[in-house]
Amino acid sequence: MNVETPSRTIRVIDLETAGNGPSDVCEIGWQDVVQGKDGRWQVSEERGSVLINPGRPISADTMAVHHIQDSQVAGAPFWKEAAPGILRPPFPIVALAAHRAAFEQRYCTPRLAGNTPWICTWKCAMRVWPELARFSNQLLRYQRRPEGLVHEIGLPAHRAMPDAYVTAHHLRDALNSASLDELLSWSSQPGLLPRVPAGPHRGKDWHRLATDTLTALLSDRDADVRFSAQTELARRGETEPPMPTPPLQETLL
Repeated sequence: MNVETPSRTIRVIDLETAGNGPSDVCEIGWQDVVQGKDGRWQVSEERGSVLINPGRPISADTMAVHHIQDSQVAGAPFWKEAAPGILRPPFPIVALAAHRAAFEQRYCTPRLAGNTPWICTWKCAMRVWPELARFSNQLLRYQRRPEGLVHEIGLPAHRAMPDAYVTAHHLRDALNSASLDELLSWSSQPGLLPRVPAGPHRGKDWHRLATDTLTALLSDRDADVRFSAQTELARRGETEPPMPTPPLQETLL
């Protein structure tokens, strides 16, 4: 039986780690999202996970999150051996994706993943569903209740394949609400926060802040706060908008 290659595929990645070192991955999981002939995106049957030997003991702090133990990864491949075949599968992908993708990108370097662009579903969720209370992967799961998400496949939480599976449903729905180019552009910028995240104005919409308050936030240490304040000031005509991202069509082709 010949299986037709989908027109476009995005591979969602999730990592579990042993610590904070550059090769401290102890598990990688993936879940593909594909575009059908009708142009709609869907979560495919292609998913999996591989345990990785991080080359050093797993910290107690991280074991308490994912429960992967040293004995489980003792005979597993090392990160640089296992990663390329997963990040660069034998069929073309138009993007890699992850929730708060900056974390995965610390380990999935261009040397391992090639020059494939990344989508951050955390940044995209704030653009597509700004009315939601918060935007963690698991909270989005229960706030949104994505259609077709099989509860048991998405468990246990904080393991690589189940988390990638949950993220893929957010990605699918975002892609069916906005274009791939928009998601890639949003992902290349700091996060556009729907509300002020901290401080005396915590929880307020940006349009409720005085201009001088927004101007003061342009020097905040958090790049997402600076970007969000600048975007609101630009909306008021008080400053130039954030620098636009370059066209992405060449990358996709």
